[in-house]
Formats: sequence, structure tokens, C-alpha cells
Amino acid sequence: MLCTGRPAPARVASLTVMDLNTVVEIRDARHPAPWRPGDAWLGGGTYLFSEPQPQLRRLIDLGRTGWTPVQQHPDGSLEIAATCTIAQLSEFAKGLAIAAAPLFEQCCRAFLASFKIWNMATVGGNLCTALPAGPMTSLTAALDGETLLIAQDGARRRVRVTDFVTGAGRQVLAAGELLRSVTVPARTLACRTAFRQASLSGLGRSGVLVIGASSPLDGALAITVTASTVRPVRIWFPLSPTAEALRAAIGSAVADDEWCDDIHGLPEWRRHMTFRCAEEIRRELA
Repeated sequence: MLCTGRPAPARVASLTVMDLNTVVEIRDARHPAPWRPGDAWLGGGTYLFSEPQPQLRRLIDLGRTGWTPVQQHPDGSLEIAATCTIAQLSEFAKGLAIAAAPLFEQCCRAFLASFKIWNMATVGGNLCTALPAGPMTSLTAALDGETLLIAQDGARRRVRVTDFVTGAGRQVLAAGELLRSVTVPARTLACRTAFRQASLSGLGRSGVLVIGASSPLDGALAITVTASTVRPVRIWFPLSPTAEALRAAIGSAVADDEWCDDIHGLPEWRRHMTFRCAEEIRRELA
């Protein structure tokens, strides 16, 4: 079991590639065509090609869009393209002179994946798959990130990451809508962070992942819970709360049916470990 602020060791894993024998066409995303049933965006493909997708008929390949993987804007915010790979994000974060920089590597390591996954899996793909244990959801939700979504008619809308993922495997994308990027504001990049991850085994998928972010300006504290819940839950406190207030806030924010229940941990265990990890973070950042 892990509940530590240190990055978990990488697991030796292979990238399983499955033939998608129902796909009859692959289109370049730079040359738009009307969206139709059976279409899907193709980023890194680590999920699409990992299991049968009998509903698919056409893939719209984002690989040649040429989007800059990560860029820091003059206002200090960070824009992460949907096509940015985990390896690219990890490498970029190593050169960041910001307080929250260590959190990027910790969340990248939370994949517990091989170098094959690191070099193919994308930030956007991890968000759109919307798995509770998706560490890019954990990272961007904890830093109060905002997604940029583009519809087929070109209309744009922005949705906070905490509202983008609505449940296990569910998000707010409409048919044909594209996740273009995620922007993290400068104010959260300046926060001191604390990271706790818990798994049933040393190299297992995250059963609990809790992140704290403390503002250097006013002492405000944000606690973000993922992996143990079916959707990301971010709780903001104007000042560091007491242990009792923190526990009550988490209990109120997460409904009984929102604790995950699968092979990676029972709801009761996830709830207990969430409270434990959150309290460790509260003490660390206080």
C-alpha cells in the first residue's frame, strides 16, 4: 500500500495493440469533414487500441495538427495541448521555476506505466477517457485547470476540469466536440503542493489520490480528491481548516454513491484512506 508524497516507481508494462477491424477510414484532422456516427478522435491511441471498439468506423487523427505541447503565456498561465504526451509534459515541467513544478512529475509517475505509454499517451486522451484514476485529471483538477472545447461548427466553450469529468468514464463532450487544451492559471502554479497516493499493492492502479495546494498569497488551501471518487472533487478553504472541518467538508462534498467500487478498492477503504491522506496533507501544508 502506498500513501506517500514521493513518486511511485514505474511499473514494467507493455503496450497492447489491438486491431480495430471495423475502422474503414483514417482522416487527417487538419482537413475537416462532417462528423458522423462511428467517428472518434485519435490522439495517442493507447486506449482506443487497447480493447475492442466495435462502434468505430472512422478515426480522425490529431497527430499532425502541430499543436505546441506545452507553453507558458506572458500572464504566467500554462496551456497544455490535448496532444501533449506524458513524456513531453514531464520533460517540460523539469524546467519550470514554479512552486507546483514537483506535482507534474508526481502525477506523471502515477501512471505506473512503461516508457511506451509515456511516449504515446496524451493529456487530452487521459482526460477524455475520464477514468477515476486518470492522473492528468488529478493534476489539472488540483491546479484548477480549465478545458477549451471546440464544436464541429467552430463554437468554443471553456469548462473547468472539475466539471468536465462527471463520472466514471463520463465527461461533457458533445458529439464531435474536441478537447483542444487545458489551461492552468498562474495563481495555482505558485502554490505549494502535497501529494498522496494509495493503492492496494505497491505497483497497483491508484485507489486514492489526494492533492493539496496552498496559496502563498493568503494561505487558502484546496484539497482535490480523485481515484477514490467517480469524479474529481476540489474543496477550497479560505484558511487551513481544522481536522474536523476538513473531514466534514469531504464527507459533505462526496455523496455515498460517488465513492468508487471496483477491483482496485472497496468504497469503505477508499473513503478511509481519503480522510487519512487529506489529513496528512493538511498537516504538511499548514
